[in-house]
Amino acid sequence: MTKVLFVCMGNICRSPTAEAVFRRLAAQRGLLPELEIDSAGTHGYHVGESPDARTQRAAAERKYDLSHIVARKVAPEDLEYFDIVLAMDRSNLDSLRKLCPVSLLPRLKLFMSYARQFDDDEVPDPYYGLAHDFDLVLDMIEDAAEGLLDSIMRERPSAKAGAKAPRKLARAH
Repeated sequence: MTKVLFVCMGNICRSPTAEAVFRRLAAQRGLLPELEIDSAGTHGYHVGESPDARTQRAAAERKYDLSHIVARKVAPEDLEYFDIVLAMDRSNLDSLRKLCPVSLLPRLKLFMSYARQFDDDEVPDPYYGLAHDFDLVLDMIEDAAEGLLDSIMRERPSAKAGAKAPRKLARAH
């Protein structure tokens, strides 16, 4: 099982969107049972709250359901538990690095490092923006989520180079 954590500042816009998008893509590919997916924020401003209403509205227009997600603050234990911890921007990546033991730093990455259509390193925070900013964030997250899922699929034992499924031998009756 691969455990993935998406992280933004307050866990009410970008990271819950990434959680929902990635969850649906994984389900569409039949990989949801092989993944544990969660999101958190580096700051505790919104702990216990639902995602921002504008985030939920933009997500709902694309048939993503964020209603079950509740904001939480990332804990040091998360950095040990999750295999992949993806920050939405450099500021949050820096905050995660301060919490993270040196041996686990390779687990931390910028989420947009998986994007194929966008050259941006960061997912911009739409919180103080306009409605179309939430749509752009969704576009970016969908792109990076596809790339992340492809990367995880390539790392699966059955997908590694040279790995073949065992042949079944015909039995003589």
